[in-house]
Amino acid sequence: MAAVLTMAPTAPDPASADMARWRAEAARVTITRDDWGIPHVRGQSDADAVFGLIYAQAEDDFSRVEANYLTALGRTAEAPDADDDAIWSDLRQRLYVEPAELKAQYAASAPWLKSLMNAWADGLNFYLATHPGTKPKVLTHFEPWMALSFTEGSIGGDIERISLSDLKTFYGKPTPPTPEELGMVPREPSGSNGIAIAPKLTSDGKALLLINPHTSFYFRSEAQMSSAQGLDAYGASTWGQFFIYQGFNAKAGWMHTSSTVDNVDEFAERVTKRGSGYVYRYGSAERPVTGKTVTLRYRKSDGSLGERSFTTWRTHHGPIVAIKSGRWIAEALMWKPVPALEQSWLRTKTSDLKSFLQVASRRANSSNDTLFADSKGEIAFLMPQFMPLRDNRFDYTRPVDGSDPATDWKGLHTLPSLPSVLNPRVGWVHNTNDWPWDAAGPDSPKAANYPRYMDQIGSNARGTHADLLLQGKSGWTPEKLRVAAFDSYLPAFAELIPGLVKAWDALPADDPRRARLADPVALLRSWDYRWGYDSTATSLAVFWGDHLWREVGSFAQAERMNVPDYIATRVKPGDKLDALAAAADRLKRDFGDWRVPWRQINRFQRLDDSIAPHFDDAGDSTPVPFTSAQWGSLASFGARTWPGTKRYYGTSGNSFVAVVEFGPRVKAMAVMAGGQSGDPASRHFADQIGRYAEGRLRPVYFYPEDLKGHVERRYRPGE
Repeated sequence: MAAVLTMAPTAPDPASADMARWRAEAARVTITRDDWGIPHVRGQSDADAVFGLIYAQAEDDFSRVEANYLTALGRTAEAPDADDDAIWSDLRQRLYVEPAELKAQYAASAPWLKSLMNAWADGLNFYLATHPGTKPKVLTHFEPWMALSFTEGSIGGDIERISLSDLKTFYGKPTPPTPEELGMVPREPSGSNGIAIAPKLTSDGKALLLINPHTSFYFRSEAQMSSAQGLDAYGASTWGQFFIYQGFNAKAGWMHTSSTVDNVDEFAERVTKRGSGYVYRYGSAERPVTGKTVTLRYRKSDGSLGERSFTTWRTHHGPIVAIKSGRWIAEALMWKPVPALEQSWLRTKTSDLKSFLQVASRRANSSNDTLFADSKGEIAFLMPQFMPLRDNRFDYTRPVDGSDPATDWKGLHTLPSLPSVLNPRVGWVHNTNDWPWDAAGPDSPKAANYPRYMDQIGSNARGTHADLLLQGKSGWTPEKLRVAAFDSYLPAFAELIPGLVKAWDALPADDPRRARLADPVALLRSWDYRWGYDSTATSLAVFWGDHLWREVGSFAQAERMNVPDYIATRVKPGDKLDALAAAADRLKRDFGDWRVPWRQINRFQRLDDSIAPHFDDAGDSTPVPFTSAQWGSLASFGARTWPGTKRYYGTSGNSFVAVVEFGPRVKAMAVMAGGQSGDPASRHFADQIGRYAEGRLRPVYFYPEDLKGHVERRYRPGE
């Protein structure tokens, strides 16, 4: 009798099963690249659109996608090129980001959100599977839960407010504050400009929105994502995130600016050693300080991976991040990954102010003000919705006594209790990373009606500039708003230069500075306080201001003042004149004459695809006429000298600029720093530099018919 052979069923190969799923998703996606290389992604479902968007991002600059998630996951030190601070920034991140917790939150997420995270991971993994030439530094496989580590999209999240020097000192490596932390180094303000104008002030009766984020260059890409489920959003998306962060759809637009609210607080704890651990005082009781071991991997000098473990501590206020005046400092901030990701996604599908506020009711936006406009003609300035309710007796801009229960957060403010502005009579709203008290001119909220923690910085020169441009003006068009966004006036110097001139006028006749500085003072006296390519006064004024910044920046920061305000009110007349002499000497030393056109100094250069910026005076570069936002320029270009350079090269400021008009059909124009692609071999690596420098925005191809004649390539992921 013949033997009967039976075979167990063969389990499917996981890799082939994944590839089959990815190819099925890719078949439901179309990517259309326009003549600027910008992807217009269309999917059957929202998840399909996510799959296509993240795939397109990886095509354009996978290294930046990976870099953002190494930061978000606390794994930067694992990269071969990690610097000495990487393990400390990883530790800071891991005080909040716990992979096991994120996996549990992913598992408990709503099905619709889980499907988006699944598609996000699938899109990245499919890209890696079909591009073997791309060599990740660390992340060779993405898991859906990882999307919860980076949910909000801001430049410099709340966690990055924690001083690395303080963190090192507490956790075993005493480190003095850096010049940057002390404010001694001129540094471009991180933030943005946003302006919304109501139909009654526009020539065509349509609401307008200026979207002008100021970030490090190449921090976001531009894209459109749409689906058969009603998604159709266009704008700037932070590398690695699957939602449009700054942008618009056919009915509504949103622009985020870094807020000046105080909603990240330090609690000074009274800690006592007790046995093998610690306790802290809270009211009349003692509570245990919770300890947890965090193990981080890092790249050794021989290329292998090592591990280092830290015992971290936390109270009910948050993790311990520093020690000040003998007290342990616990940091309290928003950490709501799921609601934050929900809010970031859902607002892209809102159609009017009412629906936008319904999404905002999740109260999971902590760091951003929002400027809003829609096709109904509604406009708004909205405060961050994550706003802890606190006792206004205490100054939360400094560490408060964590042992006093009265200092605790007491839930969150309701949306109506925030100093937001909805449809003001004046017809416009703006924010320039300044206080909310001038967001809408006479219709602005009044500071006396709100707790002081609604603002911790005050006004700034860009706010003054925006007020001058908006007050009493009507007949706005998209072109007029574009021109306003690049207006060359510098209000800070208009405030500062007269004091400098007055100081020179008051010099005794025999003071040697009188003759030495006569010509520089004459140049600045006759200046109209406007930047320009050929302006020698701009060069002299900026070098003068930067010199004083290095001298007094740390003092201004200690007193929580903007540097221009400190120069105007605290710097002695003689010191202002000495700084002018130093500025003139530096210009002559570096450029041969103290009269140097600004175009010879202020430059845009992109040499290669390195994430860490570097520059070369011998290389090709493009002159940029606008200055640092610190001096009140709405168009921002944060530039300075770099190792081996005498010229200033920009690395931050205007990164994506768009003007949007809302009507029966939305219309927009935009420009971005450099170009869409991170590949130096691509024609889109630097094809927008000229437009960027000159403020010449290009038309946005929002509707399919707009793309006709402007299609560079149409394909499916993997093709």
